[in-house]
Amino acid sequence: MAVLVKAFGDKPWKDDEPLECVMVVPETSDTATFTFRAPSGSWFDYQPGQFVTLDLPVPGGNVQRTYTISSSPSRPLSISVTVKAQPGSVGGRWMIDHLRPGMRLKAFGPAGIFSFVRHEAPKYLFISAGSGITPVMSMTTWAWDSGEMPDIVFVHAARSPSDIIFRQRLEGMADRVPGLQLRFTIEESDPFRTWHGYHGRLNQIMLGLMAPDYLEREVFCCGPEPFMQAVRDMLIALGFDMEHYHQESFGAPIRNEAEAPVLEDVIPDEDSAAQITFESSGVVAKCHETDTVLAVAKANGLNIPSGCTFGLCGTCKVRKTAGEVHMVHNGGITDEDIEDGYILACCSHPIGAVSVEV
Repeated sequence: MAVLVKAFGDKPWKDDEPLECVMVVPETSDTATFTFRAPSGSWFDYQPGQFVTLDLPVPGGNVQRTYTISSSPSRPLSISVTVKAQPGSVGGRWMIDHLRPGMRLKAFGPAGIFSFVRHEAPKYLFISAGSGITPVMSMTTWAWDSGEMPDIVFVHAARSPSDIIFRQRLEGMADRVPGLQLRFTIEESDPFRTWHGYHGRLNQIMLGLMAPDYLEREVFCCGPEPFMQAVRDMLIALGFDMEHYHQESFGAPIRNEAEAPVLEDVIPDEDSAAQITFESSGVVAKCHETDTVLAVAKANGLNIPSGCTFGLCGTCKVRKTAGEVHMVHNGGITDEDIEDGYILACCSHPIGAVSVEV
């Protein structure tokens, strides 16, 4: 049994020293956490939410892959990354299949600006999907270890309960402090296991139930690009001040403020003119981008059957034949219907000239 004679080195780790893998912990069927130490005993200094780049000796030549640090700098003796083997992945698949304790890797970093320590606030809303949970797990662990857990609503979307990375660890923390509230939503249940949380993709209605005071919170979001786009659209539609929204990307982690991209989201403008042509009725109506197709139809004496009026029931589904709309729905339409040109009139805003089969 190994004995840790010297816990700390006399200086923090620098990336001119390799990392030595000391532990591999399976998290889910296709995800594992890899823990590293510095052979010299150096300790790790970084901000919770930052990332590190690993040089991986895969067949055919080394590749560099960037992974968010899932551990917290409040536990500086080691550093961990949690890796999900995405379809077609090279680096992640190699790590899960071949990286074992005792192996050493060249690493670069840490780096990145996605950290709540850069944006002090009394209340936070963490929103993640899949392995996008790793940076917010690091932040949550930092908050827990500080002894002054702030008000955090932790929202996570996963395929199934068994795919929720860190679930037991998060529940263990939430059981002991009132400041951490966990909200999970899944696409499908595990066989023979009951599930009492949310079902379906994250939407405006869910968000209002999970965090009724979301407008007062600093939001940190990480997940696949379509997921983050949907979250931004949702928050914009709900009137959230996007100055308090921050996101990390799987594809291109941001190293510094200068690299941060400008998010060019579509935001309907009440001062911008639009036009809707209702083809079957022969009506052409002037309106504004902030008007919905349903509201414009009713104002012009046209009847589009509707129910909930907030994108849930799907009653107002109509086909769009031309133009673009900004639609933020709550699950009342499938991706296949959207690809076929259908929209929900109650939550679709015309951007310029639009034509629909009404």
